[in-house]
Amino acid sequence: MKRAYNFNAGPTALPEAVLKKAESEWLNYNGTGMNVMEMSHRSKPYEEINNQAQALLRKLLAIPDDYEVLFLQGGASLQFAMMPMNLLEEGKKGYYVLTGSWSEKALKEAKKIGDTAIFASDKENNYTSIPTLTNLDTIKDGSYLHITSNNTIYGTQWQETPKNVSIPVVADMSSDILCRPVDVQSYGLIYAGAQKNLGPSGVTVVIMKKELLERSKDTLPSMLDYRTHAKNNSLYNTPPTLAVYLLKLVLEWAESLGGAEALEKKNKQKANLLYNEIDESDGFYKGHAEVNSRSLMNVTFTLENKELTDAFLAEAKELGFTGLNGHRSIGGCRASIYNAVPLEHVEKLAQFMKRFRSK
Repeated sequence: MKRAYNFNAGPTALPEAVLKKAESEWLNYNGTGMNVMEMSHRSKPYEEINNQAQALLRKLLAIPDDYEVLFLQGGASLQFAMMPMNLLEEGKKGYYVLTGSWSEKALKEAKKIGDTAIFASDKENNYTSIPTLTNLDTIKDGSYLHITSNNTIYGTQWQETPKNVSIPVVADMSSDILCRPVDVQSYGLIYAGAQKNLGPSGVTVVIMKKELLERSKDTLPSMLDYRTHAKNNSLYNTPPTLAVYLLKLVLEWAESLGGAEALEKKNKQKANLLYNEIDESDGFYKGHAEVNSRSLMNVTFTLENKELTDAFLAEAKELGFTGLNGHRSIGGCRASIYNAVPLEHVEKLAQFMKRFRSK
């Protein structure tokens, strides 16, 4: 069977080596005679999977000992509400930087929890860039500053962590976690749905400074209290066992390649192939994101008109490319080139873009 050239925004491509490893263990994981889905989450084999996944993530992201690593459910969308439920203190504000639809949704949920404010926004420019943050010393009355590190719809990405912030920085890293090294200590809390760079849908990673657990209130429902999951090693209730197992395999794969530094090098190589085609096309392809805000993970672009765009997408589909349609809110085209998308597939897309333009 010929594999698709998978550029979906998420869920998206998984490493072929991971899929083959899972296939080889499908009916008999580690001599248990069971698939991971069939075994008790209280069993020793599954506890080892859980602990190994945590240890690998700590190693790959250099997560300090004073941070918790949690495996939760509900996706980033649940974290939009769960995070302020735990971190937004009475009498203080949750500050948000708006860089796209997902940061807007995060703010919408937080407004239901407590006092919020927009600290910066690029909405008036149709989210073509990451805003420059100034006057950060004015938000001392805040509980946290929330950013979305990568914006899948608009193809923009923070190039560096906000500096000199007197309150914890919270980041939704769903679409770029582990695409490059990250200074975890610059953040109070990081959350990420796994279905783009870490594994399949169904598990959400939360990395948080342990001292922030003290903000959680006893009035919170147990399942929405970070302390519940921290105390129980993410095993308070039945976890998404298969998703955590596949997460572990993806992390093993990432480690085998050389970790975050090696992944960043490969991701830059892939992104440059597509951005070069855009920049050298004399306007035939128009990138949505400003050059200094371009994403390593989502390359967004448009063609001159809808007819040309439709022709591009139709021909691409015939050639085996999938997931190149832009988000329905802005149209155009989008190539999501997460960690598991092979360099060879990106090379083929760049070659197709060149041929289509020349025709």
